[in-house]
Amino acid sequence: MIVPAPSPPPEPLPFFVYGTLRPGERNHDALLRGRTRTEQPARLTGAVLYEGPGFPYAVEEPGGVVRGELVTARPETYEELLTVLDRLEGYVAGDPRSLYERVEREVVREADETAVRAWVYVAGPAVTARLRDGGRVIEGGVWSSSPR
Repeated sequence: MIVPAPSPPPEPLPFFVYGTLRPGERNHDALLRGRTRTEQPARLTGAVLYEGPGFPYAVEEPGGVVRGELVTARPETYEELLTVLDRLEGYVAGDPRSLYERVEREVVREADETAVRAWVYVAGPAVTARLRDGGRVIEGGVWSSSPR
């Protein structure tokens, strides 16, 4: 069972993005441009990606790897960005109908193999159940909106 994320911690965490928020994807410029300090390649272990309707879902699963970016917000935009991303991901704390849950997980920065705590949006419980029942796993853990 996924436990909903608590309210934001005292020290803001970066975000791990793996879908439409990645550089070159449709939501990157619209939602992240001007709000981030750094964006670095990273990976999340213990999760796999499933194909969604025009975007992916990360589902926690031992042995899986998801590749994406570790995004650090500019301090003055953190609260705004947190609200914007929660809205984009359909996340409402404590609501079992949320498409995604925002959870704190460890991700590894590719450049130096450093483990970093970050917010990750994973599929909510109902979505996870449907995906595991009949969804399509994205092999290699890398999603792109471009045809493969």
